[in-house]
Amino acid sequence: MGLLDGKKAIITGGSRGIGRALCSVFAREGADVAFNYNISDERAAATLDTIQSHGRKGLAYRVSVVDRPAVNKMVRQIHDEFGRIDILVNNAAINRGDTFATMTERAWDEVIDTNINGLFNVTKPVYKHMLRQRAGSILNLSSIGAIRALPTSVHYATSKAAVIGFTKCLSREASAFGITVNAIAAGIFDTDLSDALPDRLLEMHRLWCAKGRRGHPEELAEFAAFMVSERNSYMIGEVVIIDGGGIT
Repeated sequence: MGLLDGKKAIITGGSRGIGRALCSVFAREGADVAFNYNISDERAAATLDTIQSHGRKGLAYRVSVVDRPAVNKMVRQIHDEFGRIDILVNNAAINRGDTFATMTERAWDEVIDTNINGLFNVTKPVYKHMLRQRAGSILNLSSIGAIRALPTSVHYATSKAAVIGFTKCLSREASAFGITVNAIAAGIFDTDLSDALPDRLLEMHRLWCAKGRRGHPEELAEFAAFMVSERNSYMIGEVVIIDGGGIT
């Protein structure tokens, strides 16, 4: 039996990188998986193929997390199709390679809108279904940049720090209804997002990271599957750092 046998999961930003790894590992562990994506139909089709290769049902929606009416519709459709929603992983996020001095108002608004408002837009309708069920697990993806003074973009670090506050506060409210809320603070993983980082930062990371490399998305997804499973029954409001042994 898998960790997630019979569970119904939603993963945001599932067409690539960590999101695709989450979809694959969750399906392998027995979950039916729905995900949204924003750009590439081809990549979404590849993720669907991966889910189905594990014998599980997959649903894909080309919906931006900042489009609140479309997100509400998507969640209703997923609930109608699956009959329930057991797991939500808020993974969708963007970054921009800006310094604070060069950052435009538009760049700030885009990052904050996607990474914070998108978190609200998806979680709110899913949470309502979980309240009726008196059960569910929510996992939010934050960043090590929200915790430590690393050379990352201010808007990105700010948005990911907000994810931590969201997690801790919601977890206490949600626990009364049988819903767990936790987070992962991710280090630098081998994804399109990290490919856009400056070479100097990637070289610094190789030196300070105990593993001496970027993480593989599957390494995070494996632990995430445990975090949202029923075996992880006593963790509430925690932020687990997965960064390959970064600086303290």
